[in-house]
Amino acid sequence: MESLSLPTLNPLLPSGSSLYRKQSSRMTSSMSSSVSFATGRTSLSTVRRSRVGVVKMQAVDEDIDLKQMRDMAAAKKRWDGLLREGKVKLLTPREAGYAIQLSNKPLLDVRPSSERNKAWVKGSDWVPIFDNEDNLDAGTLSKKVTSFAMGGWWSGTPILSFNKLFLSKVEEKFPKETELIVACQKGLRSLAACELLINAGYQNIFWVQGGLESAEDEDLVTEGSQPLKLAGIGGFSEFLGWTDQQRAQAAKEGWGYRLVFTARLFGVILAADALFLGAQQLGHYIQELRGQ
Repeated sequence: MESLSLPTLNPLLPSGSSLYRKQSSRMTSSMSSSVSFATGRTSLSTVRRSRVGVVKMQAVDEDIDLKQMRDMAAAKKRWDGLLREGKVKLLTPREAGYAIQLSNKPLLDVRPSSERNKAWVKGSDWVPIFDNEDNLDAGTLSKKVTSFAMGGWWSGTPILSFNKLFLSKVEEKFPKETELIVACQKGLRSLAACELLINAGYQNIFWVQGGLESAEDEDLVTEGSQPLKLAGIGGFSEFLGWTDQQRAQAAKEGWGYRLVFTARLFGVILAADALFLGAQQLGHYIQELRGQ
């Protein structure tokens, strides 16, 4: 596994990301300086050491960013090579649908549970290569809080971790000679899964280009509470209907679909207005109590 050097595919910024570390370093430096001034013990050497520490942390951040970029570029190069050499065969979602219905080829869904539970291809097998991080230890909670603050509240993208049992679970289900179709939501994680499977000895691997999100309604027989195109969205943006996938869906569904999200937007505005007025009334009430 380690030799594959799989890059971090989670789109949100974990607590180890450079942006988070830079903000943390600035906050730490600012807080330490404030305490020193308050106690009257600020010295030139302390300031110099603080600046040197910040510079070192920034240099480390740049090295980590550069390493992540190199890892991703190397992974893409490997994946392109697998496709170019024919070790992984390319299928469009429609071709995958034909292969499933006419040739009875199995479809391996490698999406995380947050996407799988919303919509899936009928009869597909599910083994996530990355799944939702459900641990409640301090490190995981810190990542979740950071991700939420850095945009997770809007996008709803969860913290994911690599599934160490991925290969063993696949091997339990499928022999090495199986003609296996591999798919994820957008087509990136499934390429990582294809590489793992090829290196494990599978020789008949098919990759769904663009992922399940690019499938049209008639391409695949699906089940679940939502269309496949909407399985990868979440957060407040999904609630308001402000994602590209929902805009495309609204163009098909018409005004009835749009009115639902318009009503939600007005509801949010009214709720915010009510909270603002309530806060004002509470402030006046507290002032009156103090005046007595």
